[in-house]
Amino acid sequence: MVQRRLPRPAELRELLRPAPFVRDATERRLRRAASIADLREIARRRTPKAVFDYTDGGADGELSLHRARAAFARMEFVPSVLRDVSAVDLSRTILGGRSTLPLALAPTGFTRMMHTAGERAVVAAAARAGIPYTLSTMGTTTIEDVAAAAPEARRWFQLYLWRDRAFGKDLVERAAAAGYDALMLTVDTPVAGNRLRDVRNGLSIPPALTLRTFLDGARHPRWWFDLFTTEPLVFASLQSSGGTVADLVNRVFDPALTMADVEWLRGAWPGKLVIKGIQSVDDAVRVVDAGADAVVLSNHGGRQLDRAPVPIELVRPVRDAVGDRAEVLVDTGIMHGADVLAAVALGADAALVGRAYLYGLMAGGEAGVDKAIAILTLEMIRTLQLMGLNGVDELRPEHVRLRPIG
Repeated sequence: MVQRRLPRPAELRELLRPAPFVRDATERRLRRAASIADLREIARRRTPKAVFDYTDGGADGELSLHRARAAFARMEFVPSVLRDVSAVDLSRTILGGRSTLPLALAPTGFTRMMHTAGERAVVAAAARAGIPYTLSTMGTTTIEDVAAAAPEARRWFQLYLWRDRAFGKDLVERAAAAGYDALMLTVDTPVAGNRLRDVRNGLSIPPALTLRTFLDGARHPRWWFDLFTTEPLVFASLQSSGGTVADLVNRVFDPALTMADVEWLRGAWPGKLVIKGIQSVDDAVRVVDAGADAVVLSNHGGRQLDRAPVPIELVRPVRDAVGDRAEVLVDTGIMHGADVLAAVALGADAALVGRAYLYGLMAGGEAGVDKAIAILTLEMIRTLQLMGLNGVDELRPEHVRLRPIG
């Protein structure tokens, strides 16, 4: 028989200890987030549907995005036990500079739509973390203003080439003058992908206050207040705006981009040249032969060609093909620090994350980006320790394998 008794007051005091009240609402929200998925859910609740879907969605049936995440889910680590893992080093050399983590923040368009702090907040968070940040040509803060927001940050500039080559040349020169040390040419966007969520939501640039957005905005008054009371929301590097994102891409991007343009940029850009949007071994070899210092294996986060190859599955064959002649970076589908480590183990020099930090930005502005980076960092440390490794540079192909489907 269980003998029952009344608890003593001292015992109750030990049990009934309420958590201290946090006055700052943003900090309270972010404390509840233990994963990038948690930040995503907070972001979903705090932003209008069209804004969240712009970040969260992919092209057509979103098969490319789902397949990328499924591939990471199939990664199986091979741990080794009885090893001293009291100290872990996550630092990594990326494009000639040391980064505190084996990742960089990817270029994202229209960032101030997610939160009015936009690119300034993201580059500041990257500087604190000691990792590179990539500004997009489709960004909503100028090249110079991003540099001024975090002079100590390591900054890369992502370039789309316009039909007007003179405009592209001007952007390249401005990036060099502002101290950006790498140029990242995106080559998988000859035309806009068919992003059905944006079409169905009627997303325009800048967002229009239609009946639909007004009704949705009633549930997100703070977002609309910020939109109306801060600097106008426009693409900082575009000469024209208006219409949907697809309208803009098809109007100003050059579908006639060829290898000749890669060779021209190699001659015009003094720093590291990165080609983003590589989706085959042959193309990786071609751009490296043309002088690229690195390739980014990417299907644009599943936002361009649906049913495109899964980038993480290309890492090993591309590494074997280019050897040490170029660095190999990878993006798409990365939602956990273990995803980054799997990519490095397979042969990538580093990973790029985009949605992961945008969820943080939408959830809590600059502090939310800090939180996203902190979550990924702790996940990487814990994963390496559980694998029996002391640093990211120790990762090898034998540390990971892809489980068969079924």
